Amino acid sequence: MPRPIDIISRAMKDIGALASGETPSSEEAQDAFDMLNDMIDQWSNEDMIVFNVTEIIWPVIAGQVQYTIGPNHASPNFIGAQFTGSITGNVLTVTNVLSGAVAQGQTLSGTGITAGTKILDNLTGAGGNVNYAGTYLLNTTYASPVASTTIQAYYQKPLGIDSAYVRINTNSNGQPIVNGGLDYPIAILALDDYNMIGLKTLNGPWPKALYFNPNSDSGNVFVWPNPAQGEIHMFAQTIFRNYDSINDDINLPQGYTMALRWCLAERLMPMYGKASATQIAMINAFAAQGKSTLKRTNMKPMQSARFNDALLSSRQKDAGWILTGGFFR
Repeated sequence: MPRPIDIISRAMKDIGALASGETPSSEEAQDAFDMLNDMIDQWSNEDMIVFNVTEIIWPVIAGQVQYTIGPNHASPNFIGAQFTGSITGNVLTVTNVLSGAVAQGQTLSGTGITAGTKILDNLTGAGGNVNYAGTYLLNTTYASPVASTTIQAYYQKPLGIDSAYVRINTNSNGQPIVNGGLDYPIAILALDDYNMIGLKTLNGPWPKALYFNPNSDSGNVFVWPNPAQGEIHMFAQTIFRNYDSINDDINLPQGYTMALRWCLAERLMPMYGKASATQIAMINAFAAQGKSTLKRTNMKPMQSARFNDALLSSRQKDAGWILTGGFFR
């Protein structure tokens, strides 16, 4: 499994800053490592570079229309997860998910949990699917094991919400629905569309629309109408992790190592004064090819038919939607 120092060494050799067999100095390695983390951080904003989707699961609170997501969980209406787990070294073992879902990037708290402990990667865990046990890699190594305990987890703030649905587990009489719950789509509204809702505290059986307002490290989720019940499942692009050390393992799918190598080389050339037109053209071409290969793999050419969001969040004044049957592509 490659490490950041491996990517750095190969990139520096590609631009001629190192000869075969040489290793970068500690200062060179640190400069390139910072550049690598900055580049990976930027990749989280490129949709087709991101290969994974995080499922964010949370039960609504009856009569509550605003919720907080992110590490700033001072609000009692934060969106989080709760599960039973233990820790050995830097591996979290989840045995039972009580609410929400275990997801990459979550911050953990609980008895014996060191402040700032986060989930970096999935090992044998499902990571984003409710009620799946398994193991997860942490950013903190514990000298002494943490015995099985109830752990609270807080989702990292997503850059945006792609889609969502609400699961209803009981009928209007309060009786459990046979064979599990029913799922209803939720419209994702832009700010202008949310502002057009005249009565934002209108009571309703479950949410039909939501608006996400991101802040720097946390965000607010507003649902409409004012819900009486429901479990919301939101889907967002997973944010790439930044590496704490040049010797961390890089656990990414096939093709990412090569893309990281050439894209890092492209960014290191100005730092080392590389001005050869031939060399610049070659490295730019390899970097572009590396990213385009990933984008072709991650792109989703098949678009699913779904209800027009206007049908989910409001009553249209005309029946023009009937021409498409209420669906669009």
